Amino acid sequence: MSWISKTFTSSIGRKIIMALTGLFLCSFLVVHLIGNLQLFKHDQGAAFNVYSHFMGTNPIIRTIEWGLVLGFGFHIYEALMLTRRNKAARGAQGYVSNHSEQNSEWTSRNMGILGTIILIFLIVHLYNFFWRARFAGNLPKMGGADPLTSDYDNLYMAVVSSFHIWWYVLLYVAAQISLGYHLWHGFRSGFQTLGLNHRKYTPAIKYVGYTFAVVVSAAFAAMPLYFFLFTDAQGELATNAPALLHSVAAAF
Repeated sequence: MSWISKTFTSSIGRKIIMALTGLFLCSFLVVHLIGNLQLFKHDQGAAFNVYSHFMGTNPIIRTIEWGLVLGFGFHIYEALMLTRRNKAARGAQGYVSNHSEQNSEWTSRNMGILGTIILIFLIVHLYNFFWRARFAGNLPKMGGADPLTSDYDNLYMAVVSSFHIWWYVLLYVAAQISLGYHLWHGFRSGFQTLGLNHRKYTPAIKYVGYTFAVVVSAAFAAMPLYFFLFTDAQGELATNAPALLHSVAAAF
């Protein structure tokens, strides 16, 4: 076995892969969030559908998607291998009362559970939107007078429909809460694993990681809650929605 294989199959090697893929996936979350914010535009989903069509047909984006798939795959696989190795190591020690709850944070001890919730959501989410848009071919078209966009898939209505299903909204919000905790721990741990740990800069990294985790997860969770609570079946603000929401929607 070469030194490369030995390095990246060791615990520290797996942690490095976890850190690099995790930080890469953080960049994806930012791009994905910015695109999904188009859902809040008061234009019957036109901006979101144009964005979705671009992401689904642009050859550069389609190529980057393969890197994203590999990033997810390596991140999930290495997480499973590390969890398995850690459990085996604890089992080999026999009965030892080490009071792990006193020596580590809740997020650190439950990263496996949080990751599992996110993985379940990801499977459902990809099937509901990605699979239907790319392979099923059963989405309605935008229609309208503009010949450039009339044949685009109306993914916006698929989103609206899904965000009016109570259990899907519940799963979505639970996944975003899990994602927030996952990011909170993973962001700072990733920098620490890569050796970027300094008395002067570590507090700032922790603060940025905490802010990033809260903002990203809260923004994603706001989307299904907004549509479920304040819009009708067409994605328009319901007549009983608060006046403030009508004012915000009008600003877009």
